[in-house]
Amino acid sequence: MTTMTETSARFREFKMPDVGEGLTEAEILKWFVQPGDTVTDGQVVCEVETAKAAVELPIPFDGVVHELRFPEGTTVDVGEVIIAVDVAPGSGDAPAEPEPVQEAVPEPEAEEAPKGRQPVLVGYGVAESSTKRRARKGVEVPGPAAAAVQAELNGRAPVAPAPVPSPVPEGRPLAKPPVRKLAKDLGIDLATVTPTGEGGIITRDDVHAAATPATPEQPAPAVEESAAAVSPAPAAAQGARETRIPVKGVRKAIAQAMVGSAFTAPHVTEFVTVDVTRTMKLVAELKEDKDMAGVRVNPLLIIAKALLVAIKRNPAVNAAWDEAAQEIVQKHYVNLGIAAATPRGLIVPNIKDAHEKTLPELAGALGELVSTAREGRTSPAAMAGGTVTITNVGVFGVDTGTPILNPGESAILAVGAIKLQPWVHKGKVKPRQVTTLALSFDHRLVDGELGSKVLADVAAILEQPKRLITWA
Repeated sequence: MTTMTETSARFREFKMPDVGEGLTEAEILKWFVQPGDTVTDGQVVCEVETAKAAVELPIPFDGVVHELRFPEGTTVDVGEVIIAVDVAPGSGDAPAEPEPVQEAVPEPEAEEAPKGRQPVLVGYGVAESSTKRRARKGVEVPGPAAAAVQAELNGRAPVAPAPVPSPVPEGRPLAKPPVRKLAKDLGIDLATVTPTGEGGIITRDDVHAAATPATPEQPAPAVEESAAAVSPAPAAAQGARETRIPVKGVRKAIAQAMVGSAFTAPHVTEFVTVDVTRTMKLVAELKEDKDMAGVRVNPLLIIAKALLVAIKRNPAVNAAWDEAAQEIVQKHYVNLGIAAATPRGLIVPNIKDAHEKTLPELAGALGELVSTAREGRTSPAAMAGGTVTITNVGVFGVDTGTPILNPGESAILAVGAIKLQPWVHKGKVKPRQVTTLALSFDHRLVDGELGSKVLADVAAILEQPKRLITWA
């Protein structure tokens, strides 16, 4: 969706667009242009990071960059102008100074805040809500609060007014996806929650407060705060004993999602150690197969295919828990998530309709997914709608682990390192390629028998890969 305004016939402004689902802000990671640079329609001018992913923003018109409104590292609200472009360079017209905009602060006794249209980073369009913007310098502010506000605008320290909770916005309540998920899991109607976040946004603490009055004995909110709200700090001086790193964007969303998953879904993890010598031989043979030319073949490919076959044999594992409706939602498709470590944190893009893909198609999709994630180009859509996930901790030399479910998913398979170990094979101890698998699942919808069958099927296929044919 193009987000821009015209300041004159010559200068046009480009606003922070709605690049993700349910978000209201994004951080400018990097500018690819500077004032004076020529830009063309569709040219990428900057990279921004939301709570979903890093996204490149193209400019929707031609011209010469006149001004960058925000430096790198700044978090900008959706709808704020981020760049001004001279679309008629050489005309000799000087840019007009923007006129002060009269913005009224509502009287304290007013029952309602004025309604406005607040842009959101979701789909297309904007949402009706109660909004309030910061007054600008040179603005006359009427009402009893005028003296304090005007003193602040003129650089004097005003007397701080008593804090007032943000009103509950009309229409759809404002909240980020992790907060909506938490409210859904706790059975809280967001329309009944009083927001305390800036601009009337509902926070996690607001949801917890609506569920149960906060007390010092309740540890959950404190854990979430420590994971998701680290204050920025300057770079560490030489010899410093500790460094504080701001948690925001993708890393912040991951922290919130993992805390929500761990405290809402009852996790059960099962383990199995399996001889994968025949799978490793199959991988070596497939690398030489002309039908697999141009795609990357590795053990993860066979493991992914084995999990898809196991899900086909045990379809009840591919489901989700609907807390609001108190229903189990059976999925008749598999969007296979692959956990990928990136400089911005762990993300889990997924292969859409992986169950329908042939082995070469799955290999191609897997290679593209991993390379895109490592380059930081994964889109929010690529991370939405996952049903089951694989996390390969073996690449770090780790034997296995107890993975946490992605919110909304029923199971996650951890794959450990494949090592040469002594193993009893045909009655004799021989060196064999061995690995350990761990399957975590949501015990509300996957019982021990079902989880065990899925894990046992994956292990059986990796031990005898011919089952990919006989069981498919």
